[in-house]
Amino acid sequence: MIQTGIAIDLGTSGFRVQALDLDSGAIIASAISTCHPLPGSNVIDHIHFTLEAGLETANSFVIQALNRLLEGLNIDLSRVVRTAVCGNPIQLSLFISQDIEDLAYAGSKKLESLGKSGVVRDACIIKAGIIKELILPEDSEIIIPPCVHMEVGADALAMIIKTGILERNETAIVTDFGTNAEMALFHNGVIYTGSTAAGPAIEGRHISCGTLAVPGAVSDIEPEGGRFRLTVLDERLLPEKGDLISLPEGETAEKCGSTPVTGITGTGVIALISEALENKLISIPQINSTDGLLKLTENVSFNRNDLMEAGKATGAIRTGHLTLCANAGISPDDIQTACLSGAAGTYLDVRKAQTLGLVPPLVKTVIQAGNTSLAMARDLVLQPEKTDEMSRLAEKLRDTYCMFSSSKIFNRVYLLEFSYWTEGMPLNLYRSFLKKYGLPDFNPGVSSPEIIRTVENQLGETGSTPVAVVDISCREELTPTGCTGCKACEIKCPQKAIHVGENQPPVVSVDLSACNGVSCKNCERVCPEKCFSLNGYFQKFAGQTACL
Repeated sequence: MIQTGIAIDLGTSGFRVQALDLDSGAIIASAISTCHPLPGSNVIDHIHFTLEAGLETANSFVIQALNRLLEGLNIDLSRVVRTAVCGNPIQLSLFISQDIEDLAYAGSKKLESLGKSGVVRDACIIKAGIIKELILPEDSEIIIPPCVHMEVGADALAMIIKTGILERNETAIVTDFGTNAEMALFHNGVIYTGSTAAGPAIEGRHISCGTLAVPGAVSDIEPEGGRFRLTVLDERLLPEKGDLISLPEGETAEKCGSTPVTGITGTGVIALISEALENKLISIPQINSTDGLLKLTENVSFNRNDLMEAGKATGAIRTGHLTLCANAGISPDDIQTACLSGAAGTYLDVRKAQTLGLVPPLVKTVIQAGNTSLAMARDLVLQPEKTDEMSRLAEKLRDTYCMFSSSKIFNRVYLLEFSYWTEGMPLNLYRSFLKKYGLPDFNPGVSSPEIIRTVENQLGETGSTPVAVVDISCREELTPTGCTGCKACEIKCPQKAIHVGENQPPVVSVDLSACNGVSCKNCERVCPEKCFSLNGYFQKFAGQTACL
């Protein structure tokens, strides 16, 4: 009988799951979600929901979402003997129902005042039966890798190991292009690490027509004969030649490809901004069109708010790079190799990324490594002893970890990035402030590095069947006291997560996985009766199991 292993990547914006044949190591099937089951698209929102609804409830939502993905693999789950789970500290804690209050509050003094202490997050192996509601065999093993710090987890360790950054005898930087944007700089034998809250725009979220890297997502845009050629991800998440369009009108000059466009992912956003800047269609922070839109299709467009969201995300990543360089006492120009991981790192056009400051300007080599968190989970499934390597590395990194949230350097540089992307601060003025502060400057030019792509798509191999895109959405109903059914909350919800029924009293349903959480709260602000409380809604879930 074939013994099966399961590799899981718990991302902040979505989950990825793969089944492996433990004898051959071959990938049998893959399944992904297009969202996270908890409200919000960043870890702060996930923590907030957990504190309001309770850890038990948040854990139930995560596990039930994973169960859907496991079912989406369409395999015999009774044959699973080993599972490995990789992700950041918050996602791993939610998975095993581990206290997260030490992750919710910054600073040891605040934790002491609350009578809390840090939770030990070392590597461990548990039985699946410990995880309530999980549909894997109870006696099968689950490998939980270690974390470095409250902001840097197993996914960061994975990107360092899987990109081979430590094996290169040169100054190199590795970045996981995701919501938390973990990064590590290797210089003179020392590893400097940090994690910046880039936000979800780099993965296509908080963008009006944005999406994760799923089939139908625009992942790149190239100029062609005075127009622009779209690249679209197909059912195996491979880039496919798409339609030829005009910008900013979005008129189709030539139909091409078999995958219909459903949205634009983070790398498509980066490509669009880069090409629009080069062709004078954007003057930061403005879009130079009559209606303020860049249209890719009739239903997919890009607006000024999207531009600023993407700018804040890319600015956070460049700020992180400059902060690590300052800690190491070097300039970004000294970096010789850049390694890119994550879905965005897989499909990113390096030249376009360099023009926006996402990749150091003078690197000689760029390695695009795919989803290293999922790749590490696969390694752990096949070779559980690799947890020892991760534990040794985690211990080493704790001495040179930089908490960006309390770094004066990070705060100063990000203020400049924010001014550049939202107020149009000239780049030469930005750089003059860096010199005034005595911080590393960057060359605005673009090199022509050697590009090494280690995978064709973000997941690597996907199995013999198409990748299953699984719906893990969760909609719950409530009847707010005093609600008149005016539908103001439904109309103003940017994610279309709210629906107000026609009955009396009105029943309001909310799709939790689509809701932007407390980072939005449009529903509360526009309610004329002030009868809808997002926190109150979350608290209604306390002690409940998931509604999936």
